[in-house]
Amino acid sequence: MPSPAFDDYLKTVYAHTEWQDAPITPSQLAGALGVAPSSVTEMVKKLAAAGLVSHVPYGAVRLTDAGRRRALAMVRRHRLIETWLVRDFGYAWDEVHDEAEVLEHTISDRLLEGIDERLGRPRFDPHGDAIPDAHGRVEREPFVLLADAAPGHTGRVLRVSDRDPGLLRALESAGVDVGREVAVTASGIVLDGEAVDLPAGAAEVVWLSA
Repeated sequence: MPSPAFDDYLKTVYAHTEWQDAPITPSQLAGALGVAPSSVTEMVKKLAAAGLVSHVPYGAVRLTDAGRRRALAMVRRHRLIETWLVRDFGYAWDEVHDEAEVLEHTISDRLLEGIDERLGRPRFDPHGDAIPDAHGRVEREPFVLLADAAPGHTGRVLRVSDRDPGLLRALESAGVDVGREVAVTASGIVLDGEAVDLPAGAAEVVWLSA
Protein backbone atom coordinates (compact mmCIF):
# COMPACT_ATOMS: atom_id res chain seq x y z
CA MET A 1 0.00 0.00 0.00
CA PRO A 2 1.17 3.61 -0.49
CA SER A 3 3.15 4.81 2.51
CA PRO A 4 5.50 7.81 2.51
CA ALA A 5 7.32 6.37 5.52
CA PHE A 6 7.88 3.03 3.78
CA ASP A 7 9.13 4.83 0.69
CA ASP A 8 11.55 7.03 2.64
CA TYR A 9 13.09 3.98 4.28
CA LEU A 10 13.39 2.05 1.02
CA LYS A 11 14.91 5.02 -0.78
CA THR A 12 17.48 5.45 1.99
CA VAL A 13 18.45 1.77 1.95
CA TYR A 14 18.89 1.94 -1.83
CA ALA A 15 20.91 5.16 -1.79
CA HIS A 16 23.32 3.81 0.84
CA THR A 17 24.70 1.15 -1.50
CA GLU A 18 24.49 3.15 -4.70
CA TRP A 19 28.07 4.44 -4.54
CA GLN A 20 29.65 1.82 -2.26
CA ASP A 21 29.02 -1.85 -1.54
CA ALA A 22 28.57 -2.20 2.24
CA PRO A 23 24.89 -2.73 3.20
CA ILE A 24 23.24 -0.35 5.62
CA THR A 25 22.91 -1.19 9.31
CA PRO A 26 19.93 -0.21 11.48
CA SER A 27 22.04 2.39 13.31
CA GLN A 28 23.15 3.93 10.00
CA LEU A 29 19.54 3.95 8.83
CA ALA A 30 18.49 5.75 12.01
CA GLY A 31 21.22 8.34 11.52
CA ALA A 32 20.38 8.92 7.85
CA LEU A 33 16.68 9.40 8.59
CA GLY A 34 17.13 11.29 11.85
CA VAL A 35 14.95 8.92 13.86
CA ALA A 36 15.40 6.85 17.01
CA PRO A 37 16.87 3.32 16.69
CA SER A 38 13.66 1.92 18.22
CA SER A 39 11.64 3.52 15.41
CA VAL A 40 13.92 1.88 12.84
CA THR A 41 13.49 -1.50 14.52
CA GLU A 42 9.71 -1.29 14.30
CA MET A 43 9.66 -0.01 10.73
CA VAL A 44 12.13 -2.62 9.49
CA LYS A 45 9.88 -5.31 10.95
CA LYS A 46 6.94 -3.86 8.99
CA LEU A 47 8.97 -3.64 5.80
CA ALA A 48 10.14 -7.24 6.22
CA ALA A 49 6.57 -8.41 6.84
CA ALA A 50 5.56 -6.65 3.60
CA GLY A 51 8.31 -8.48 1.70
CA LEU A 52 10.25 -5.30 0.94
CA VAL A 53 13.44 -5.89 2.94
CA SER A 54 15.35 -8.80 4.40
CA HIS A 55 16.85 -8.47 7.86
CA VAL A 56 18.13 -10.51 10.78
CA PRO A 57 18.33 -9.04 14.31
CA TYR A 58 21.33 -6.67 14.65
CA GLY A 59 22.26 -7.36 11.03
CA ALA A 60 22.24 -5.29 7.86
CA VAL A 61 19.06 -4.29 6.06
CA ARG A 62 18.80 -5.30 2.41
CA LEU A 63 16.14 -4.69 -0.22
CA THR A 64 14.25 -7.60 -1.70
CA ASP A 65 13.47 -7.53 -5.42
CA ALA A 66 10.08 -5.99 -4.65
CA GLY A 67 11.68 -3.46 -2.31
CA ARG A 68 14.26 -2.50 -4.92
CA ARG A 69 11.57 -1.90 -7.55
CA ARG A 70 9.64 0.34 -5.18
CA ALA A 71 12.80 2.16 -4.08
CA LEU A 72 13.80 2.83 -7.69
CA ALA A 73 10.36 4.26 -8.42
CA MET A 74 10.75 6.73 -5.54
CA VAL A 75 14.33 7.58 -6.45
CA ARG A 76 13.13 8.34 -9.97
CA ARG A 77 10.49 10.70 -8.61
CA HIS A 78 12.90 12.48 -6.30
CA ARG A 79 15.63 13.02 -8.87
CA LEU A 80 13.34 14.07 -11.69
CA ILE A 81 11.77 16.65 -9.39
CA GLU A 82 15.21 17.96 -8.37
CA THR A 83 16.18 18.29 -12.03
CA TRP A 84 12.89 20.03 -12.84
CA LEU A 85 13.33 22.54 -10.01
CA VAL A 86 16.85 23.44 -11.17
CA ARG A 87 16.07 23.69 -14.87
CA ASP A 88 12.64 25.29 -14.86
CA PHE A 89 12.50 27.20 -11.58
CA GLY A 90 16.05 28.39 -11.09
CA TYR A 91 16.73 26.52 -7.86
CA ALA A 92 20.38 26.03 -6.91
CA TRP A 93 21.63 22.48 -6.49
CA ASP A 94 21.89 22.93 -2.72
CA GLU A 95 18.21 23.98 -2.44
CA VAL A 96 16.33 21.17 -4.16
CA HIS A 97 16.63 18.15 -1.85
CA ASP A 98 14.13 19.23 0.80
CA GLU A 99 11.62 20.46 -1.80
CA ALA A 100 11.83 17.15 -3.65
CA GLU A 101 11.33 15.24 -0.40
CA VAL A 102 7.90 16.86 -0.09
CA LEU A 103 6.82 16.83 -3.74
CA GLU A 104 7.82 13.22 -4.48
CA HIS A 105 4.92 11.98 -2.36
CA THR A 106 2.29 14.24 -3.87
CA ILE A 107 2.60 14.48 -7.65
CA SER A 108 0.74 12.06 -9.90
CA ASP A 109 2.32 9.53 -12.25
CA ARG A 110 0.90 11.53 -15.14
CA LEU A 111 2.63 14.72 -14.02
CA LEU A 112 5.88 12.83 -13.41
CA GLU A 113 5.77 11.47 -16.95
CA GLY A 114 5.13 14.99 -18.25
CA ILE A 115 8.11 16.33 -16.32
CA ASP A 116 10.34 13.57 -17.69
CA GLU A 117 9.23 14.28 -21.26
CA ARG A 118 9.61 18.05 -20.86
CA LEU A 119 13.15 17.65 -19.55
CA GLY A 120 14.14 15.37 -22.44
CA ARG A 121 14.37 12.14 -20.42
CA PRO A 122 17.45 13.18 -18.37
CA ARG A 123 19.75 10.39 -17.18
CA PHE A 124 21.26 12.25 -14.22
CA ASP A 125 20.06 14.77 -11.64
CA PRO A 126 21.92 18.03 -10.80
CA HIS A 127 24.19 16.21 -8.33
CA GLY A 128 25.17 13.51 -10.84
CA ASP A 129 22.99 10.77 -9.37
CA ALA A 130 21.47 8.47 -11.99
CA ILE A 131 17.75 8.85 -12.68
CA PRO A 132 16.15 5.40 -13.16
CA ASP A 133 13.99 5.19 -16.26
CA ALA A 134 10.32 4.23 -16.13
CA HIS A 135 11.31 0.54 -16.09
CA GLY A 136 13.78 0.93 -13.22
CA ARG A 137 16.90 0.73 -15.38
CA VAL A 138 19.92 2.72 -14.19
CA GLU A 139 23.01 3.71 -16.19
CA ARG A 140 26.26 4.47 -14.41
CA GLU A 141 29.89 4.40 -15.48
CA PRO A 142 32.81 3.14 -13.35
CA PHE A 143 33.68 5.57 -10.56
CA VAL A 144 36.10 6.27 -7.73
CA LEU A 145 35.62 8.36 -4.60
CA LEU A 146 37.97 11.35 -4.63
CA ALA A 147 39.35 10.29 -1.24
CA ASP A 148 40.36 6.95 -2.78
CA ALA A 149 41.76 8.32 -6.06
CA ALA A 150 45.53 8.08 -6.40
CA PRO A 151 47.63 11.18 -7.17
CA GLY A 152 47.89 11.51 -10.94
CA HIS A 153 44.36 10.22 -11.57
CA THR A 154 42.32 12.36 -13.93
CA GLY A 155 38.57 12.12 -14.40
CA ARG A 156 35.29 13.94 -14.69
CA VAL A 157 33.25 14.80 -11.63
CA LEU A 158 30.43 12.26 -11.79
CA ARG A 159 28.63 12.98 -8.56
CA VAL A 160 28.61 15.30 -5.56
CA SER A 161 26.62 14.19 -2.52
CA ASP A 162 23.71 16.46 -1.63
CA ARG A 163 23.75 15.65 2.09
CA ASP A 164 25.42 18.92 3.15
CA PRO A 165 24.06 22.07 1.43
CA GLY A 166 26.86 24.19 2.88
CA LEU A 167 29.51 21.89 1.42
CA LEU A 168 27.70 21.95 -1.93
CA ARG A 169 27.88 25.74 -1.96
CA ALA A 170 31.57 25.68 -1.04
CA LEU A 171 32.36 23.21 -3.82
CA GLU A 172 30.43 25.30 -6.32
CA SER A 173 32.43 28.37 -5.27
CA ALA A 174 35.62 26.37 -5.84
CA GLY A 175 34.46 25.49 -9.36
CA VAL A 176 33.84 21.82 -8.62
CA ASP A 177 30.72 20.81 -10.53
CA VAL A 178 29.36 17.71 -12.21
CA GLY A 179 31.04 17.17 -15.57
CA ARG A 180 34.22 19.14 -14.82
CA GLU A 181 37.56 17.45 -15.56
CA VAL A 182 39.96 17.36 -12.61
CA ALA A 183 43.41 15.97 -11.88
CA VAL A 184 44.14 14.52 -8.46
CA THR A 185 47.28 15.59 -6.61
CA ALA A 186 48.75 14.58 -3.26
CA SER A 187 47.26 17.70 -1.69
CA GLY A 188 43.97 18.10 -3.58
CA ILE A 189 42.96 18.63 -7.19
CA VAL A 190 43.86 20.71 -10.22
CA LEU A 191 41.02 22.30 -12.17
CA ASP A 192 41.67 24.07 -15.48
CA GLY A 193 45.39 24.08 -14.69
CA GLU A 194 44.89 25.72 -11.30
CA ALA A 195 45.37 24.07 -7.91
CA VAL A 196 42.13 24.15 -5.94
CA ASP A 197 41.89 24.38 -2.16
CA LEU A 198 39.06 22.00 -1.34
CA PRO A 199 36.82 22.62 1.67
CA ALA A 200 37.03 20.20 4.58
CA GLY A 201 35.21 16.94 3.85
CA ALA A 202 35.10 17.45 0.08
CA ALA A 203 37.11 14.33 -0.76
CA GLU A 204 34.41 12.20 0.91
CA VAL A 205 31.51 13.59 -1.12
CA VAL A 206 32.92 13.83 -4.66
CA TRP A 207 33.08 10.91 -7.08
CA LEU A 208 35.17 10.88 -10.27
CA SER A 209 35.10 8.75 -13.40
CA ALA A 210 37.50 5.83 -12.95
